[in-house]
Amino acid sequence: MLLHLILAALALLSLTITLWQWLAARCFPLHQRAAETSFAPGVTLFKPLKGLDPETRGCLASWFKQDYLGPVQLLFGVADEKDPVGEVVRQLIAEHPQANAQLVVCAEQFGPNAKVSTLTHLERLAQHDHFIVSDADTLVPTDFLAQVVQPLRDPQAGLVNCFYALANPTTPAMQWEAVAVNADFWSQVLQSRTLKPLDFALGAVMATRRQQLDEIGGFRALADHLADDYQLGNQIARRGYRIELCPVVVECREHVQGWRDIWAHQLRWARTIRVCQPVPYFFSILSNALLWAVVWFVAKLGSQSALAEMALPLLVAVALRILMTADLVTRITSNAYTLRAGLYVVLKDLLHVPIWGLAFLGNTVVWRGRRLRVLPGGKLMSCAQN
Repeated sequence: MLLHLILAALALLSLTITLWQWLAARCFPLHQRAAETSFAPGVTLFKPLKGLDPETRGCLASWFKQDYLGPVQLLFGVADEKDPVGEVVRQLIAEHPQANAQLVVCAEQFGPNAKVSTLTHLERLAQHDHFIVSDADTLVPTDFLAQVVQPLRDPQAGLVNCFYALANPTTPAMQWEAVAVNADFWSQVLQSRTLKPLDFALGAVMATRRQQLDEIGGFRALADHLADDYQLGNQIARRGYRIELCPVVVECREHVQGWRDIWAHQLRWARTIRVCQPVPYFFSILSNALLWAVVWFVAKLGSQSALAEMALPLLVAVALRILMTADLVTRITSNAYTLRAGLYVVLKDLLHVPIWGLAFLGNTVVWRGRRLRVLPGGKLMSCAQN
């Protein structure tokens, strides 16, 4: 009897947390634009690149097409001059001769985080004092720069980031990951913000100033960390600056991936969050509404009245989870409302359980083809060094 009461309480708590996430997301002015965009300081964009896929050219080209009043410097970095993405960058530079753009070979490594090593090289070439750091697979609208810099009018705003949507989930595995990003991730960030100011950054696009970067020791100070985006935001927040959210949503466009790739990505992401925020991550399992509803139902199967008593609450929990997920996906992607995305949440919630457990049972991740060991505090070490 006591076990049933505990499980019932957990099921109700998890559903309440899910409703809280949904309401926090519904209250955020997603996709809204600032009417006043006269603030247009000089901006340097940092683009660390590695490898080429069918979406890369379009993503990079979107940064050449910005409707921005101020000067823009585009710095693209590759670790290997033979990297095929370099040729795409050269083509784009030739097609936009008016752009202040440069491809930089960043061969020297300053730590196990290859992305940060590239950023460290590019930092030395920055001509402006407002910095934008963006992942290679990020596609932005033409007014993005004009919008994302506006919060930096305020000297106390230390970093601006934005939400991102996985825009091209073409396989069932990518649909699973898309639910995690397009529904749960951004709503959980906003839920966290209802409890305390943000003290981390989201890595797709981050805008900050040279001053804040200098205060934390430059990009090189992050070269030994796995979650460089988290560390950048966290270290800036710890110095008393605010982390702001721009309502404009960018798109992340990935190459076709199967179950093995997505599983490795989700496990790396889970271990990253666990290292950065171990206590919140441990309790994050309580927000898995379908898990606790199913566990409660299974625990009652020994009773002859289980089906009659529990079928309706289970169906209600599943229906609410599907409907809220579909709504969140629709809001961030601006696509027509569809239950298809919501149906994938059943698979996502069930697969989240082993991912959550494995996050605590190991400290290695696969990133950019390399196996790395995550040390206490989130620092990295190549497994080859062991």
